[in-house]
Amino acid sequence: MPLDIDHLRQWVGSGEEARDLITPQLVKGYRAMLDEEPGEPAPGEAAPLSIHWCLAPPVAPMSALGRDGHPARGDFLPPVPLPRRMWAGGEIEWIGDLRVGDRVTRRSTIEDVTAKWGRTGELCFVVVRHLYETERGTAISERHDVVFREDGAGAAAPRYAEEAAELERVVDPTPTLLFRYSALTYNGHRIHYDRPYATEVEGYPGLVVHGPLQSTLLQYLARDMNAGVTPRRMRYRGVGTLFDGSPFRVCGRRLSDGTAALWTCARDGRLAMTATATW
Repeated sequence: MPLDIDHLRQWVGSGEEARDLITPQLVKGYRAMLDEEPGEPAPGEAAPLSIHWCLAPPVAPMSALGRDGHPARGDFLPPVPLPRRMWAGGEIEWIGDLRVGDRVTRRSTIEDVTAKWGRTGELCFVVVRHLYETERGTAISERHDVVFREDGAGAAAPRYAEEAAELERVVDPTPTLLFRYSALTYNGHRIHYDRPYATEVEGYPGLVVHGPLQSTLLQYLARDMNAGVTPRRMRYRGVGTLFDGSPFRVCGRRLSDGTAALWTCARDGRLAMTATATW
C-alpha cells in the first residue's frame, strides 16, 4: 500500500499513559543481563541507567501481533503500511532520578510523522515523546525515533569509526544476551531471537543487536568516563547494524568542549550507533 502521509499525520498529538513499578526482581534481572552482580536491591536505592525501557511495555495478545512479533499498529502508533520497523535513535534528558520501588507513569505523545525516500527506499519516521514521572516529578524526558521501511530494502553504505577511543569495552552479543534483553523489555521483535525469521524473512546475516541495548551500553560508558556522573543529555542515532556471532566495541572519547563522542562498531570499525553525551 502507498503511504498516505496526510492520513498518518492524524495521529500527531495523540497520546497514551502507562504505569509500572521498579521492583527489586526487575533490577536484579537487569543487572544480571549486564553481567553485574544482581545483589539485593533495596527500596529507595538508585535504579540502573535505562531501566525505564523495561517499564510498562505494550502488552497484546498473540492474536494481535504482526508477523514481526510487534503489536499491530493503528492504536497508539499510526498504521504505517511498511513491514519493517526499527529503532532509529533519539535523545534522553535526565531531569530527576528513578529508584527501586518507584511507581512510574509514562506519558507518551506522537510528535511527528514524516515520509521520505532514501538510499534504502521509502521510509516513514514516527517521533514519540515519552515523559517518565514519579511522585517526585519528571525523571526522564525522551524523544524516540522509529523508522518503518520496505521489505527487501538494501542497507546504506557503511560508515567507519575515524577517531581513536579514550575508553573502550568489548561486548559479545550472544543469543542468550539478546534473548534476555528482549525478555526484560518484553520486546517480541523476532529479529532479535528468531534466527530463521531474521535471516530468511528479513534478510539479515544473523540476529540483530537491539538499538536500545547499544544505547544503554553507551550510557554506562559515558557515565564511567566522567567519574560516575550520569550525563544530563544524550543524543544517539543508529547508522548501521550489529549481529550476534561477532564481538563489537563500545567506544568513547572526551571532547575539548566537555562533551563526549560515543559509538558502537564492529571489530572492523564499521559504525552501528553514534552518540553525544552532555553533562
